[in-house]
Amino acid sequence: MTLRFFVVLLLLMATLPVNGAEPEQDKNVLQAGLVNPGFQPKPDWFKQSFLDLREDISEASVHGKRVLLYFYQDGCPYCKKLLETNFGLRDISEKTRKAMDVIAINMWGDRQVTDLTGASVSEKQFAENMKVMFTPTLLFLDEQGEVVVRLNGYYPPHKFGAVVDYVGQHKEKEISFREYWAKLSPPASSGKLHQDKSYLQEPYRLANRNSDKPLLVLFEQKECEPCDELHLDAFKRKESVELLKRFDVVLLDMWSKTAVQTPGGVDSNAAEWSKQLNVQYAPTMVMFDAQGREVFRTEAYLKTFHTQSALDYVLSGAYRTQPSFQRYISARADELEARGIHIDLMD
Repeated sequence: MTLRFFVVLLLLMATLPVNGAEPEQDKNVLQAGLVNPGFQPKPDWFKQSFLDLREDISEASVHGKRVLLYFYQDGCPYCKKLLETNFGLRDISEKTRKAMDVIAINMWGDRQVTDLTGASVSEKQFAENMKVMFTPTLLFLDEQGEVVVRLNGYYPPHKFGAVVDYVGQHKEKEISFREYWAKLSPPASSGKLHQDKSYLQEPYRLANRNSDKPLLVLFEQKECEPCDELHLDAFKRKESVELLKRFDVVLLDMWSKTAVQTPGGVDSNAAEWSKQLNVQYAPTMVMFDAQGREVFRTEAYLKTFHTQSALDYVLSGAYRTQPSFQRYISARADELEARGIHIDLMD
């Protein structure tokens, strides 16, 4: 072989994906020899899909698997945590790989996705169609393309593994996920609800508050480490305290029979209402406007900045003009940094 042939061969090799890098990332890798600093490599066992979801579901079914759609964005700390912490655990990565074909979809990407209706849309349009507002968002699909479980945000390893087991074993045919989770042994925690004297107290007549404040309903449970962290850390921060003062706050045990009149005027109890709202995770924050309409919720593990941003998203009224919470939170971080306030997303 000639020297010229070797040179050409090396140049061709330089354009190939490294370690399973995705096609859209290759442009970032190759441009000036730099890597997008926010890029997080996916496990090499993720499916390299042509993004025709009908074909993906059919192929997965043939192999006794289901499809898991993973919506991400570069620079997302919770995506990084999912990939490094959850999929960094051998038992979780192995059970996920065995039960799921995982397909990564860039929330802001331009690749074409053929959805379940046969329509061809961009990744970002598909994400918008699927009402993706957080990253990571994970949609566990059945053989008909229906969503069995939807995770809006990061779930810690013990709960994420339970979701994989639940979907992988087709447990939805026997029991709801919330009931399935309730039967599992929860991790050690304080074992109490963190009620505060500033919160609304019983009787909870939420349709007759006579208040112009938005309503924040916290669905929690006594055995709940993330609930402890929310109240003993995030809610103790000075900015959080000021934000919470501008809400009417109600804290409910999501499994209790505590009587509640919902903002819509329906007499119910905490367990029935949380079931009606499809609350699956503790803590879940559900926010209603002064007229009793649900306007936003968070239902995953969040650190302080994201928790505060969710509260401010509703209080500022930004949800009315900016339907993308992810864009809102990015702009808020940039604004604070411009004012000299450093943001640590994982603090």
